[in-house]
Amino acid sequence: MLQNQTIGFIGAGNMAEALIKGLLEAGLIRPEQLFCSDVNAERLRELQRRCGVHISGDNREVIRKSALVIYAVKPQVMAGVLKETVPGLDRSKVIVSIAAGVPLSAIAVLSDERLRLIRAMPNVCVSVKAGATAIAPGAHARAEDLDLAQAVFNSVGRCVLVQSEHLLDAVTGLSGSGPAYVFLIMDALADAGVKAGLARNQALLLAAQTLLGAAQMQLAHNTHPAQLKDLVTAPGGTTIAGLHVLEKSGLRGILMDAVEAATRRATLLGKMDKE
Repeated sequence: MLQNQTIGFIGAGNMAEALIKGLLEAGLIRPEQLFCSDVNAERLRELQRRCGVHISGDNREVIRKSALVIYAVKPQVMAGVLKETVPGLDRSKVIVSIAAGVPLSAIAVLSDERLRLIRAMPNVCVSVKAGATAIAPGAHARAEDLDLAQAVFNSVGRCVLVQSEHLLDAVTGLSGSGPAYVFLIMDALADAGVKAGLARNQALLLAAQTLLGAAQMQLAHNTHPAQLKDLVTAPGGTTIAGLHVLEKSGLRGILMDAVEAATRRATLLGKMDKE
């Protein structure tokens, strides 16, 4: 699907580099098909040295040479970048934005074209090819455009399609902010291991591997987590004693409240950006 595509990255930060490496290491594309621009010339040279991609200090040049354009800039500079580059966009190109909190309408309103827009919300775990990404189509995105975008983000993890852009606020609250929740849980589990007598490095490794293994089991079995929980929970055993404490402490409600709070904050920030 991507073998004959040219892909341009407006912005050459960590997210762009993770996507580029994922595409190259998966063998989905060749370095000469990738074009990158950034205001930081040193960063561009470093990316070229690492990945062999074409680089340019001119965003408009990258757009001219690319069939798929990915805006990978910080939200606070997105408005300025859009004003500079939107005149170079047309319906022949697929445009993907990963600028958090920037609605597709912010791009569409600057153009007279019915642009083929897609908005994506990846998380930080793309840096280790275990990212969780959701994409939402703009009004004029085609089915094949969404397939292209999913192929890009599946190269660095798992990608899902949501049918409405407003659902990306919930994605932000769940998988966008989620790694921070998991790091907190991991730290707490390791602390508990230390309290019980384990060395810190051992406790942290066991906590991290436990979370990783549990997630891999869920993805492999594709069943309800409660069924997997029951596999670990013997009658009158240690696990049910621990689960009882977690249930009494309201862990489920706490995590649900955290996702809900982050979702509300994402919605609020999106409204502030529009203003």
